[in-house]
Amino acid sequence: MSHDLENDRSVSIGEIFEGKVVRLKPFGAIVELPGKVQGLVHISHVSNKFVQTIEDYLAEGDDVTVKVIAIDAESGKISLSIKDAEEPRPRQASVHQATPGGSFEDMFKDFVKVSNERHAGINKRNKRW
Repeated sequence: MSHDLENDRSVSIGEIFEGKVVRLKPFGAIVELPGKVQGLVHISHVSNKFVQTIEDYLAEGDDVTVKVIAIDAESGKISLSIKDAEEPRPRQASVHQATPGGSFEDMFKDFVKVSNERHAGINKRNKRW
């Protein structure tokens, strides 16, 4: 997951690379960049949507586009983001905005459902620790 920054200056913050997922962890994915350099895509940087489990979005061997978002100078660890490497997309209407044909009760039910799913995922991840 780290590399020698003294000998390899080919990775800089803000750069975008094509990489390959080499390992999955409950908290993210290890991605190999060109030159055998590896970095971590934390689960929170996989998608703009809520990611309950990493396997729902990635598998070992997947080719991904990643953006370098941080490099720890002491350890050489590289933090990567898949969602920051994507082209910006228009934001979806929020739950708080009125939707045609949708009543407040329907929107509230949807909100509660999504909220409960997120809490279940968080509780499931916390039990692993």
